[in-house]
Amino acid sequence: MRRNLPFVLCLVPALAHAADMNLTVEIPALKVAEYHRPYVAVWVEREDHSVAANLAVWYDTKKADGEGTKWLKDMRQWWRRSGRDQSMPIDGVSGATRPAGQHQLRFTDGKPPLGTLPPGHYELVVEAAREVGGREAQRIPFDWPATRPVHLSAKGSEELGQIDLDLNP
Repeated sequence: MRRNLPFVLCLVPALAHAADMNLTVEIPALKVAEYHRPYVAVWVEREDHSVAANLAVWYDTKKADGEGTKWLKDMRQWWRRSGRDQSMPIDGVSGATRPAGQHQLRFTDGKPPLGTLPPGHYELVVEAAREVGGREAQRIPFDWPATRPVHLSAKGSEELGQIDLDLNP
């Protein structure tokens, strides 16, 4: 029995380590006459474009009587695929709008909001819409789970800046 102990101890760290997804979303600083922070939705889509997981929804949470939810439909892709079926706020997913800059998000397989994604091909989608501004969505295809560390990225042109996705086994 004692001879097997080192082998068992070698397995424990591997079992305790779950796959993770690290995301950086840049909201660019815009020089415009009337600036409003964008609403942003981040989700994972299956190959059939159904939503596998809602990861983040940033909107104006401070408006009285839930008035901020009124403009969620401006994120058209997210709204059509998932948003209209949601009851806001979504625990662990929704939050206040963010200022210009880089915002870090980390998700772990098996834990909300990512949950347990079955192995397969997916797309990470980031969509932003801004009052008195535009709307933009970026997609990053990826395979899950990653078998080795993978870095993927996309670059927005108006409402979104650099988006970096790092997958770790």
